[in-house]
Amino acid sequence: MFIRISASFFVVFAAPIAFACDYPVRVDIPNGVTATKEEMLQAQRDVKQYVTDMETYLECIVSEEKAARSDMTDMQPEDEQQREDMLNKKYNAAVDEMETIAAAFNTEVQAYRGRDQ
Repeated sequence: MFIRISASFFVVFAAPIAFACDYPVRVDIPNGVTATKEEMLQAQRDVKQYVTDMETYLECIVSEEKAARSDMTDMQPEDEQQREDMLNKKYNAAVDEMETIAAAFNTEVQAYRGRDQ
């Protein structure tokens, strides 16, 4: 009996943690004025991977929210709207972050290209 209760608690409380969406780690962008070609190329690879990871994160949070909503049977309209607003805020913040990283990298690429002129 104790094992069943323990297992039930584990499933209820640990499962959401195991399936939580992982927010990608922000990449470091080198200074284009001082960076080497290899550092810039590595940054390019890192930014591409970051964008891929962020797209995976976005898909995950949408899927996670859909799954959570399908498990809720008696959700009030205002609760549903609140959940939708929160999802939109998380989604938009992640997209803004992704665009900020891409813009920062592009700025440093321009600085890298401009230093030899």
